[in-house]
Amino acid sequence: MQTKEIVDALGVKRSLIRITHEIIERNKGVEDIIFVGIKTRGEFLANRLSAMIEEVEQQKISCYSLDVSHWRDDLEYAHPLPDQILPVKNKKVILVDDVLFKGRTVRAAMDAIMHYGRAKEIQLAVLVDRGHRELPIRADYIGKNIPSSLQEQIKVKLEEIDDTDGVFISR
Repeated sequence: MQTKEIVDALGVKRSLIRITHEIIERNKGVEDIIFVGIKTRGEFLANRLSAMIEEVEQQKISCYSLDVSHWRDDLEYAHPLPDQILPVKNKKVILVDDVLFKGRTVRAAMDAIMHYGRAKEIQLAVLVDRGHRELPIRADYIGKNIPSSLQEQIKVKLEEIDDTDGVFISR
């Protein structure tokens, strides 16, 4: 399998900086915003976005991680409900993930958020949108649009767990 880097570490950083400013502009500040990162890489991206917003706005944004296994529709057996509380009531929830593909993980995440309460709004930020949606889901903030075939794999690597930042495509 041939793997090629399509976004380097600097490109990842630039994308996150742009997303940070888009979030601030679209929401006219950061009032009532919380980040919810989909495990695993989404939670690290959410933490980075939170830190970047704090740098720009001098305001700390709460950040939570979310395991969507319980709400997935493609698993053989039901996973138990996670033992956590997400304070989403009356908040603008910015859901964060690394790659948006078919939309099923995001659907599961929205079901999870609604389980925890009625958010004022749910927005979606992704580092990579690769297309091929099976559900009517779109991202509000996109680092890179990377059209790909169904036979290709897009892999995001992050310093926190992979010792490097980048986006890679395998054929």
